[in-house]
Amino acid sequence: MFVLLLTTVIVLFLAMLFVNLYFRAKVMRAYRVLVRSEVDFTAAQILSPRRMEEEVVPAYPGQAGAIRDFGNYLRRSIRMATVLLLLITLFGAILMWHGR
Repeated sequence: MFVLLLTTVIVLFLAMLFVNLYFRAKVMRAYRVLVRSEVDFTAAQILSPRRMEEEVVPAYPGQAGAIRDFGNYLRRSIRMATVLLLLITLFGAILMWHGR
């Protein structure tokens, strides 16, 4: 049981690392396009799909795809990292409790 839990924690950690690197590359690629086009936005606008569609996309219609990609990748990476971090914490707590 201990080996299975430890293996699960290690696999989840590696998954979190891979997800982080994958989405970081995607986010940076979209961000580079936005910086070159001088698109201006706040974190609150990008993290809220409604605000992004209402405030940022109409101001920069030529970059709508890059803006949507950047926001989607950023929100998805935060969501996945949060879930994986919670799972790692949960299994780590189980390992600590089981080790007693």
